[in-house]
Order: sequence, then C-alpha cells, then structure tokens
Amino acid sequence: MTAQSIKAGLAYFALVFGAGFALGALRVSLLVPRLGERIAELSEMPLMLAVVVMAARFVVRRFAVPLALPARLGTGLLALALLLVAEVLLAVALQERSLAEYVASRDPVSGSVYLAMLVLFALMPALVGQFDGDRDDRA
Repeated sequence: MTAQSIKAGLAYFALVFGAGFALGALRVSLLVPRLGERIAELSEMPLMLAVVVMAARFVVRRFAVPLALPARLGTGLLALALLLVAEVLLAVALQERSLAEYVASRDPVSGSVYLAMLVLFALMPALVGQFDGDRDDRA
C-alpha cells in the first residue's frame, strides 16, 4: 500500500464517518420518532451514498492515489476497517451493548442495505476512477 493510499484511506474514513455521525444524529432525533427505525435508516442511505461517492472522488484526487487497483482498494479497505472499528467502539461504549447485541438489534432490511453500502464504501475509490475516466500513467 502506498503512502498516498494510506493518507487517502484515513481522510476517506474521516469524511464519511463525520458525515454519517452527523446524519445519524439527525436521523435518530428527527426521523426515527416519526417514521420508525427502518424507514429512517433507509431514507438516510441515498444521502450516505452521495457522501461516499463525493468523498472517494475527493480523496483519490487530493492524495493522487494511483489508478492501480491495489492502491485504490487499499484506500477503501483501510477506510472500511477504521469505520468498522469506530462503529463497534461506539456501539459498545456509548450504547453499552455487546457486539452480539448490536448485531442482533439491526433491522433485517435496513441492515442488509447497510451491509451493501459497506461493500460500496470499500470499493468506491476504485470505482470512481473507472467511471470518471481517470488516466494515470504511473499505475
């Protein structure tokens, strides 16, 4: 993994986690009481997808991550690992739940969509290069 990939992965995690934390606070306080957990979580997903795409585009350009698949996947996988650690820590520390309780409490529908979003989050640094038509002679 290149230095650019590591820096980009850290920034990618920070951007998406920060946005997710802010949107999550709004979701829990405004949407969940009115719409319920499932609809509130599903309503947040398109916004998070937009954040993921914009953050991935930004970090691969800002940190000049090579178009090579290992470099781009390294960025996404590092960010995913950090995101999962942060989520587990928040679930266990702030919500005072065990990991098993946290996983069991997830709604099956929105939880499945969330898992798909995690896969997209990890892959997005590689995907944006393909869709944006990035050219990188160093890769």
